[in-house]
Amino acid sequence: MLSIICAVADNGAIGRNNQLLYHLRADLQRFKALTTGHTVVMGRRTFESLPKGALPNRRNIVLSRQPDFSAPGVEVFASLEEALRHIVPAEEAFIIGGASVYAEALPLADRLYLTEVHASPADADVFFPDFDAADWQLLSAEKHEADAWNEVPFHFSDYVRRG
Repeated sequence: MLSIICAVADNGAIGRNNQLLYHLRADLQRFKALTTGHTVVMGRRTFESLPKGALPNRRNIVLSRQPDFSAPGVEVFASLEEALRHIVPAEEAFIIGGASVYAEALPLADRLYLTEVHASPADADVFFPDFDAADWQLLSAEKHEADAWNEVPFHFSDYVRRG
């Protein structure tokens, strides 16, 4: 099963200068809880933005067209198509970024785990791809207000592909 996980602002923004837009502790905790024990697939720049390299307790797959790219704790593939051939179909794999990987994976994805951030940063430089909401059924939504650990309000929204 192929899942996409992402924090997306109201204007579709997901990043700036290869960094997340907001520090939402609840979102980071949810990300860890959902992805631990599974495969995570990311582009090279997303991997390079991780503060400690490969994410622990997960199979880390990095997509890179640089033939000499390697890093401790990761498997490298030249394309999403090639990476998906190395993932067991029954296994849940999570696409974790960046924008071009999300765009390529969106038509293939079975689930979306979105943190819908209720803000619209004007200075974002990376955006989640547009998608047709009619293709997706909302399974659950959980509202969170801003607090000491989460700087803006947000919803956790889980979707499954219709049909």
